Amino acid sequence: MPLKFVESCKLPTRWGEFRMHGFEDIQNDKEHIALSMGDLSTDQPVLTRVHSECLTGDALFSARCDCGAQLKFSLEAIAKEGRGILCYLKQEGRGIGLLNKVRAYKLQDAGADTVEANEHLGFGADLRDYSMCKDMFDHFGAKRLRLMTNNPDKVAALEALGFDVVERIAIVTGQNRHNEKYLATKAGKLGHILQE
Repeated sequence: MPLKFVESCKLPTRWGEFRMHGFEDIQNDKEHIALSMGDLSTDQPVLTRVHSECLTGDALFSARCDCGAQLKFSLEAIAKEGRGILCYLKQEGRGIGLLNKVRAYKLQDAGADTVEANEHLGFGADLRDYSMCKDMFDHFGAKRLRLMTNNPDKVAALEALGFDVVERIAIVTGQNRHNEKYLATKAGKLGHILQE
């Protein structure tokens, strides 16, 4: 098992008290966390979000993307339901890293879209890997998921790992004048579904 569970603790938030679980990828030293709430021991489908780290959107409130709004939406939804899991994965900038993301933003300032910028830097359009989710969801015993995402590739990746995604829940939030081109590129070039 490449992902090792480290420890868990309480994490009180503005929406309620979650438990935070730390995981370490022993192959590349990356650290990931999961936030859980409620009783996950039943076989009922679990409301879930698989969220890739976005420092600029999640912590610095950037309007260039919809990541922070999606994170907030997901935590609120889990808290409202009283049961769920949010996996927070360390793969900034669709896997290119924070400093390369700054470089990509500079190219976007000059007119490139998000896919063109990544490719200009020598990266694929989306380098994210969801294989670590297998160990994370197995840790909780979650097999059937109600997945909050606009990304059909994420659904397919989790199904390929052996999970039953019984429902895809759209996250329609965070649109603004600064991210119109970004969202259009996600829909047009990456196949994201940006409506309910």
